[in-house]
Amino acid sequence: MSGPVRVLLADDQQLIRTALRMVMADIDDLEVVGEASTGAEAVRMTAQLAPDVVVMDIRMPGMDGIEATRRITEDPSASSASARVVVLTTFDDDDYVYGALRAGASGFLVKDMALDDIIGAVRIVAAGDALIAPSVTRRLIHDFASSRPEPARVRRELTGITEREREVLTLVGSGLSNTEIAAELHISVATAKTYLTRLFTKLDARDRVQLVILAYEAGLVSVG
Repeated sequence: MSGPVRVLLADDQQLIRTALRMVMADIDDLEVVGEASTGAEAVRMTAQLAPDVVVMDIRMPGMDGIEATRRITEDPSASSASARVVVLTTFDDDDYVYGALRAGASGFLVKDMALDDIIGAVRIVAAGDALIAPSVTRRLIHDFASSRPEPARVRRELTGITEREREVLTLVGSGLSNTEIAAELHISVATAKTYLTRLFTKLDARDRVQLVILAYEAGLVSVG
């Protein structure tokens, strides 16, 4: 990205927002452009400020973080649709993770993580990747894929990719990083990233999480 990553902080706890803002203030490649204390404010400010990343709490008064995430990410024509959402919550609860993924979040973090890890997650998501532990991803995406009613439709969409791209998608669905994919296929990391970019375009996937979902829906990978 050119210039610092523009970040909107959405949390009803001022202490959390202040702590994150103070840490980010000393980091050259991050810029906090606004703070929201409710989900509705987060949606409105995202449309106004066009941040690159929204750090979104789940439990907020009125509109919660999952609904706010859905509204921010659902409309491809909206100016806010380019914003990626990192959901931040107190509890590592399956229902929360599941809801966040379905709403279009690109990351899921818990508040007891080190601040440095949260900062790292913001950078990763801004770069177009997703940040969820592979073990959590496999468990929850399996449930997600099992609940979808149209697996045949997804399989037809996958007919537009090459065999090598299918291999890369399978490895993404297995939780491998770009470096691990490159090692598995004996290609460079740059080439692995190129394949991922093509998959994003061909499958109309917003980020790595959606590629994992597609891999499970298409039957390319299975739990265990």
